[in-house]
Amino acid sequence: MAAGQKKLVISAPEPRTLDLIFTPQARQILDERYDVIEADPNDIAGLGDAVLQEARYIVGQPPLSRETLDRMPKLRAILNVESNLINNMPYEVLFKRGIHVVTTGQVFAEPVAELGLAMALNIARGIVDADVDFREGRELWGGDGNARARLLSGADVGIIGFGDLGKALNRVLTGFRTTTRVFDPWMPASILREHGVIPASLDDVLSNSDFIFVVAAVTSENEGFLGAKAFARMRDGAAFILLSRANVVNFDDLMAAVASRRIVAASDVYPQEPLPLDHPVRKLKGFLRSAHRAGALDSAFKKMGDMVLEDMDLMDRDLPPMRCKRAERETVSRMRSRPVTVN
Repeated sequence: MAAGQKKLVISAPEPRTLDLIFTPQARQILDERYDVIEADPNDIAGLGDAVLQEARYIVGQPPLSRETLDRMPKLRAILNVESNLINNMPYEVLFKRGIHVVTTGQVFAEPVAELGLAMALNIARGIVDADVDFREGRELWGGDGNARARLLSGADVGIIGFGDLGKALNRVLTGFRTTTRVFDPWMPASILREHGVIPASLDDVLSNSDFIFVVAAVTSENEGFLGAKAFARMRDGAAFILLSRANVVNFDDLMAAVASRRIVAASDVYPQEPLPLDHPVRKLKGFLRSAHRAGALDSAFKKMGDMVLEDMDLMDRDLPPMRCKRAERETVSRMRSRPVTVN
């Protein structure tokens, strides 16, 4: 690369776009500092050697083969702006070559945590149902409208998974003085205690919680692990709030548990998205629904671009990326999330 020549970035962030993840000011900086080549994520190899041999960064998570990577001697990092780590590239080759794989997924932690809190408060106080009743003229006034109401303050809370989202959720719950138990087999107990939560087994979380938040990523070890037996362990009337990925749950078993009126539930994610119009969960009483919108705020998307620019600047100066979260060689191949199709 000649002196003063811009470093080359391959842009393949589908379903995101550069305009979605960069503010106009950040996009201007990107274009001033880098030669940006927009590409079909399914045909990176087709860009040709003139591009591949000079590419320093990839923004996105396109499928990559060993052969394609062999044609990219200057590649320094893959900056995933989707958040899911998908098993669509030879991670062992990337780690061996010292190519960073990083994700901006932490931008979603706070907005998802806030929506999870809103779901818990709605379940505790019946806000949506009370509003519908009011609109239709069958509202119950005062104490008559609180027959099933309860407080989140002082409640027993369980969190399954304690990554970025679990930590953000714990922060927004702090003011409610909850007793919070956490199950996360990948997290040392000492780190959990440092965050003021109680390390617990899955059975302990299930059987001793009024509200259970599921924020675990889907892995080769936990796909569908929350099923009928898990729901049977929950307290009568407990709330099950699903915020991460639907594939950690046997969704039919979850619907059956809600239909039995033993538990109530809320979810922002589903086994199929968009969900068919005739899916039974749409009319299931005791189930609060959100259309995978918890993290999809423009402010969150725009943080992605800022993080990408900051880390590319560090790597341009031969420093490691620090703003995005790095994939770990021990766990990346265990991830089983599906790619997102809607922003």
